[in-house]
Amino acid sequence: MSRPLPLAALEFTNIVLTTDDAEIGRSPREVVWTHRKTTLYRYRSSSRRHAVPVLLVFALINRPQVFDLRPGYSFVEHLLEEGFDVFLLDWGEPDEEDADMGLAEYICDELAWGIRECSRAAGGQPVTLLGWCIGGALCAMYAALESDPRVRNLVLLTTPVDTQGSLYEQWVGRDAFDADAVADAMPAIPGAGVDWANKLMKPVTNYWTTYRKLWQQVRRGEANREAYQAMAKWVADNPPFPAKAYREWIVWMYKENRLARGTLRLRGRRVDLGRIERPLLVVTAGADHIAPREGTLPLLELVSSEDVTHLDRPGGHIGLMAGSKARAEIWPEIVEWLEERSAG
Repeated sequence: MSRPLPLAALEFTNIVLTTDDAEIGRSPREVVWTHRKTTLYRYRSSSRRHAVPVLLVFALINRPQVFDLRPGYSFVEHLLEEGFDVFLLDWGEPDEEDADMGLAEYICDELAWGIRECSRAAGGQPVTLLGWCIGGALCAMYAALESDPRVRNLVLLTTPVDTQGSLYEQWVGRDAFDADAVADAMPAIPGAGVDWANKLMKPVTNYWTTYRKLWQQVRRGEANREAYQAMAKWVADNPPFPAKAYREWIVWMYKENRLARGTLRLRGRRVDLGRIERPLLVVTAGADHIAPREGTLPLLELVSSEDVTHLDRPGGHIGLMAGSKARAEIWPEIVEWLEERSAG
């Protein structure tokens, strides 16, 4: 039986208007290291069984709390329960003074030093580097630059590699889109602007369908306030994108497709995906419109590793790992892969 319209309208409005009050990223953690705006956090497992810890890396345009949305639906919490110590690299809140932060600064400095400090905090153990979205691309670039013995395994989730033909490439890869003009005008691209552009890729879904589904759930008495608010709060909270990194990301990845073509260079060194020889797990999502699997699959042929696993599952760019079905449908497979490669 449907709820009376006045009561349903009141509950719907209350859920939407109190979303900012939701608490996300609640797993206990401690600060290990900081540099500029970047912070390395550690989550300690109370039942650690695996020597190799997991270092989580997310995108520059979203908060890494997506790894730890809410109790019971937290990838961090799941890894801890499975006996892994977990570290997380948080890029923080860049502002105008960080306009000089480009891909080289994030990869060769912040990520490299984060890996160093993670390994040091773990007693010298090598780490599993797990990147998602842009974070996956940054991790792949690092592994393609450095034969770092401190990185035992590489896990890449919904990671853009070959951008040709992607929706993003059609939007920002056009000559009519002037990334230089945007970067020159703003030392830090506002997160709200990046969020707006991303939502316009699927405007009906983002500006109508999400609310329609919530309304239908409220009418049926099936709305999950905590689940909706945790995801909605995370989606709406976007940090600024430093101008230099923004310019390089758009031009190098989408206008020139340098990573897939092997022409990307950082500080004079070529980013050669063929140098990736460590165990590699690649996860793609069948309904991903942001990093479509067709743009990730070339990676499987470009790397030199003899231990390569590809998991392709239904779901979208974020829902694959943070949706209601992720705990049952993808997390166990990732953990199984990690367990086989995380002994001391």
